[in-house]
Amino acid sequence: MDARRSAALLTTVLILLGLVWAAPAGADVDQCAPPGVDSASALPTNLAAAATGPGADKYTTATVVPLNTIRPESLGLGTPGVLTVGTLSDAPPSICINSAGQFTGFDNELLRAIADKLGLRVNFVGTDFSGLLAQTASRRFDVASSSITTTDARRRTVGFTNGYDFGYFSLVVPTGSPITGFGQLAPGQRIGVVQGTVQEAYVIDTLHLQPVKFPDYNTVYASLKTRQIDAWVAPSQQASGTVQPGDPAQIIENTFSLDNFVAWAVARENQPLIDALNSGLDAVIADGTWAKLYSDWVPRALPPGWKPGSKAAPAPQLPDFAAIAAAKEQPAAGAPAAPKSTLAQLRDSFLDWDLYKQAIPDLLRTGLPNTLILTVCASVIGLVLGMALAVAGISRSRWLRWPARVYTDIFRGLPEVVIILLIGLGVGPVVGSLTGNSPYPLGIAALGLMAAAYVGEIFRSGIQSVEPGQLEASRALGFSYASSMRLVVVPQGIRRVLPALMNQFISLLKASSLVYFLGLVASQRELFQVGRDLNAQTGNLSPLVAAGLFYLLLTIPLTHLVNFVDNRLRRGRPPTEEDPLPPALTHQEMI
Repeated sequence: MDARRSAALLTTVLILLGLVWAAPAGADVDQCAPPGVDSASALPTNLAAAATGPGADKYTTATVVPLNTIRPESLGLGTPGVLTVGTLSDAPPSICINSAGQFTGFDNELLRAIADKLGLRVNFVGTDFSGLLAQTASRRFDVASSSITTTDARRRTVGFTNGYDFGYFSLVVPTGSPITGFGQLAPGQRIGVVQGTVQEAYVIDTLHLQPVKFPDYNTVYASLKTRQIDAWVAPSQQASGTVQPGDPAQIIENTFSLDNFVAWAVARENQPLIDALNSGLDAVIADGTWAKLYSDWVPRALPPGWKPGSKAAPAPQLPDFAAIAAAKEQPAAGAPAAPKSTLAQLRDSFLDWDLYKQAIPDLLRTGLPNTLILTVCASVIGLVLGMALAVAGISRSRWLRWPARVYTDIFRGLPEVVIILLIGLGVGPVVGSLTGNSPYPLGIAALGLMAAAYVGEIFRSGIQSVEPGQLEASRALGFSYASSMRLVVVPQGIRRVLPALMNQFISLLKASSLVYFLGLVASQRELFQVGRDLNAQTGNLSPLVAAGLFYLLLTIPLTHLVNFVDNRLRRGRPPTEEDPLPPALTHQEMI
């Protein structure tokens, strides 16, 4: 058995090392890179037919305040001089993390240019879209940047700038699907959307269907390619940036978003910041920055009657995207490529050696240290607080016993992600001055509080497993109750539950990946998020497999250590040959 365990561990290590050194060099595919004007696309035919006019726009401002009258100290920023931006990392080409580990994309690069006009520094923080607007409303972030389509419902939570992009929906289906348009979506079909997006509202409120909700764009597209869902209603930018040539998926139809333009979200009461961003947006439109970034990142024809910025902003000067798109179209030559076999698809999805080689350095430099910091710090909190809960739980005083039981029931009964979000989003704004508005300490605290509930029960069961005679014997020798527990009972109880404590540490190691929901800067990402971000850049699952190998390298040795400790405690120390007794001393020697 021990030989098999050692062989399994050695195999895992060799696989990881082999991926680092033996992987062949090759060109990495980075979806989080500006595709350039040569990738331009014309306005979709059905979209052009739907665009009969700009319609009533009651939100775009007529003008903006002069840029030279804006003072950074009056913008209500959480950190003076710094624009803290909540964004995503998995929606190229609009918002994503590139191969250098930097937040970028059209939305974020445009915001950087505006911040330069305002004399501000930008700090991007990755988070999940479902909590982005709530975090912005609570001033966790100064700005939310995530290709957010404005709606009246969202305006009740946050305020919005003028539009910097337009929004329409794309319908993406697996290759060969019988679905050919939005009109063929029907009850019983599995229609994927990202939770909290306008696409979700469109499917529910306009199509009157119940979609399958996913936490991010990358997950929903992976499910589409494996045919776990029948269709994906996606933002046009994410659809065009995600669906790559050769993928078993295609964009078949587009439709206008009925809910206004794409803008940055700001806390509703922070009107000075909204005004400043509007002024900066008009300024980068006027100097050609908007047109350059748009042509580099999302080159597609604008719908008739729409332009970015205020109503007074000049119309951007853009290349003829329709002509560029028409010039690059080539008739298909020969027969279409044969579909890939199942084994080939699995190999492409999980065994891209170049991506392993690209992912492992980031996993080592960024993911592994942060995962260990989160786990070790949370374990210390869990051990200290867990021991206090265990002692209180067996106390003779109900004033100690009942609070310990209530705490344990709550933190063991709630899902881990719920606790992390409640502490991060609820307590975060209250203690922002102590944490520097960083969610990292809150993530450690949330993990530690969760671990304490389980560790407390482990300690309590270990202490109560010690025979009552141990306590009685120590009291008979003159020890006080507290001294008897501290010196006699508790040490024996801890020794008996060491394997269970190690298992809890392993669970905490894996749960550390949930801290991402609170929003982390690029340098704070743990193993899972580093793999997930590279997965979003490339559309390939190999980076996630690489992250999984790191988890195995951490958990497999710990698992074997648990088994070793458990066997050692049950069987005791192996018998050894005792040294012979020393010769007895004579009477004269004793004197």
